[in-house]
Amino acid sequence: MNFSRYEISLTLRIVLLLVSLTVAAFCLVNGKATLLIFLGIILVFQTFNLIQFLNKTNRELSQFIESVQYRDFSVQFSEKNAPISVRTLRKAFNQINGTFKQLSSEKEEQHQYLQKILEIVDTGILSYEESTGEVGWMNESLKKMLNLPYLRSVHSIEKRDDALYQAIQSLNSGENQLVIIGGKKVLLAKTTFLNENIKTQLLAFQNVNEAIEDTEAQAYQRLLRVMTHEIMNSVAPIASLADTLQTRLKQDDAHVREDLELGINTIKNRSENLLKFSDTYRSLAKVSITSFAKFYVRDLFEDIEILLESQFEQKGIEFEVIIKDFELEIEGDRVLIEQVVINLIINAIDAVKELEKPMVQLIARMGNEYHSIIEVKDNGVGMSDELMEKIFVPFFTSKKNGSGIGLSLSKQIMALHKGNITVQSTENQGSSFRLEF
Repeated sequence: MNFSRYEISLTLRIVLLLVSLTVAAFCLVNGKATLLIFLGIILVFQTFNLIQFLNKTNRELSQFIESVQYRDFSVQFSEKNAPISVRTLRKAFNQINGTFKQLSSEKEEQHQYLQKILEIVDTGILSYEESTGEVGWMNESLKKMLNLPYLRSVHSIEKRDDALYQAIQSLNSGENQLVIIGGKKVLLAKTTFLNENIKTQLLAFQNVNEAIEDTEAQAYQRLLRVMTHEIMNSVAPIASLADTLQTRLKQDDAHVREDLELGINTIKNRSENLLKFSDTYRSLAKVSITSFAKFYVRDLFEDIEILLESQFEQKGIEFEVIIKDFELEIEGDRVLIEQVVINLIINAIDAVKELEKPMVQLIARMGNEYHSIIEVKDNGVGMSDELMEKIFVPFFTSKKNGSGIGLSLSKQIMALHKGNITVQSTENQGSSFRLEF
């Protein structure tokens, strides 16, 4: 066992003091007064020296603890002129102080680096104490977004923008919500953490106005291309036919009446198709949730299976229903969700109809983060990557008699339920559509 010089020095002082006390007691018992007086003087000196040694050590220890407490790592304990007994102790203090100083410096550098990053990002950042609402920090992006030079308390937002304040207060940790700030769409996200045992809320304000506008513009462009294509396919033949009929009217021919009747019927049929197209578009634009409630997926699957059972039997398609969690529930509009699932199954039936051993699977399971998932799988013709990019575009269809709204309508219904619909497909191997709630 290795002892420091400080420990050895302290031990020697205590041992010498005990020896002196022992000798003094011997002199007192044997009546040696002169020697006792001399030993008494030595005892006083030793006691004073021990107290002085301990007080000095305690002062330095207290000074060291105080420097750590207040993070004053500039304090240095002199080693050069220190007694040998405390030199090792002071060296240890200086080493610890140096380590703390280095850690503090690195932490400060990381803090400044993080602050610089948060100052230059476009996302607004705000942190505040949950109990008092006192703002700890906000970056320049948020100051510009809110048009505020300074914010003392998060409660001050209520006077300037009550809707934003209510959104902040109602938002739970880990959630996000779309809000309007200064006429722009902003995605508000909240998270909670402990800062020195104080519960702190961190808010992120991400301007998504431009991204949403770009996405909407692209969607409208795709929609307009499809609509233009459909309308031109109808209007061009109608215009051409009308021109032909006008020419025939000028001719003196016994068959003019017959040609007119045929042409008018053709124009009528095509016009009716255009009206149906318009009605289809209107139904796509007006879809909305009428009832919202929890229901068991097993009940939904049972109704769908009864409804489509005859189709599977007639076409010789194997239909398999798999429910991995019998108590799985979904909260939403059951009628709309049933419509989505049936549409996906009908598409799957169409995809496998030419196969020797056609199969369609309807699966329900619990996904990550407790999300309910419904899957419709088939072993049909599959799709190319190019086709998969277009299948959710309104009015796009690869079928001869398809309307092109089934999947786009399904995507819209899932969006109304704050869910998502995705597809995985390989040509000649099959497809899998997944509904995630």
